[in-house]
Amino acid sequence: MKKSEIRLKYKGLRKEFSEREIEEISLAIANNLLKLPIWQKTYFHIFLPITEHNEVNTEFILHLLSGKDKEIIISKSDFETRNMTHYLLTDNTKIKKNTYNIPEPVDGIEVPSIKIQVVFVPLLAFDKKGHRVGYGKGFYDKFLSKCRPQTIKIGLSFFEAEELIEDIFEGDVQLDYCVTPEKVYKF
Repeated sequence: MKKSEIRLKYKGLRKEFSEREIEEISLAIANNLLKLPIWQKTYFHIFLPITEHNEVNTEFILHLLSGKDKEIIISKSDFETRNMTHYLLTDNTKIKKNTYNIPEPVDGIEVPSIKIQVVFVPLLAFDKKGHRVGYGKGFYDKFLSKCRPQTIKIGLSFFEAEELIEDIFEGDVQLDYCVTPEKVYKF
């Protein structure tokens, strides 16, 4: 399938979830993350979900990271340049939704991309080779290309893998893992 078809399919499937289902599935994803060999790392980048799009609720993962004393990094998006600026999440971080309903830090302590060791990547779908389909703006591909090659990229998905995404581009950054409520995919 092509990315445009996949986007349409998975946006539709997500809309069918109730708030309770999203909570349960998101908790299962967080529990499956514990199986990954990532917990010796220190700097973890995570996205804050757009609840209006029924994204994976990352609150459970935030609790895991916090309980393990990890440095948590969140981003702010610039829609003109398609760049993301990364900030350390602290008790004093003020979060505000932007015009696209993305919760973002207002300001804070900036963290360079090369310092980030693990990135939890939002997506709509992924395939068995570790390619993903997002919303199509290219923010994460641009960000991930600026990270160190050994940065671990982990997709979080409500759904299992598609067989193949047909229209992969040269700039698409492949995942190392994708975690679903049912299993962990390693690429």
